[in-house]
Amino acid sequence: MRKLLTFSLLALASLSTRGTLPAAETLQPVMDKCQITFVGGKPDGSTHDGGFKKFKIDAQADFEDASQSSLRIEIDTASLYADDPRLEAHLKNPDFFDVRKYPTAVFESTSIQSDDENQATIVGKLKLLGKVEEVKIPVKVDHSEDSVKLSGNFKLDRTKWGMTYGREGNKINKDVDVRVAFEFKH
Repeated sequence: MRKLLTFSLLALASLSTRGTLPAAETLQPVMDKCQITFVGGKPDGSTHDGGFKKFKIDAQADFEDASQSSLRIEIDTASLYADDPRLEAHLKNPDFFDVRKYPTAVFESTSIQSDDENQATIVGKLKLLGKVEEVKIPVKVDHSEDSVKLSGNFKLDRTKWGMTYGREGNKINKDVDVRVAFEFKH
């Protein structure tokens, strides 16, 4: 779900007007500062936190033409963690992520829309449970001479990928809050 991390591309678009970086540059993720987390909830207001410990990020930035930039995130679904061990086990089974059958989830950007110098929207395709759906991720962009930081909070409708457990009887909310934070060196 947090595979959805196409944010760096928008940051690159904001840097393109400065002319400080060459075109088609590979950005290096600072993995100990990158995270994909989520909060799931129930109609009664109770929530559970979780996330993914292992994922790969490939980001290419064209500072002259942001439309030529790209972001790809591959998530190891078995690295899923939750704030309750029983919930973690349940999220890994076929009711949710089915990590044995679908060991990876992949997000690939399709476009970047710069809202302003510090805000952008990354649009891409998220492949989860063998199904592909479009995702739009609004991100905040912070950049310096040697780094690009992206952070975003957005909602995903888990039922679009077939995660319908708990919807009957309205026991679990269909929308999941996803939070991403990435840092890149260039």
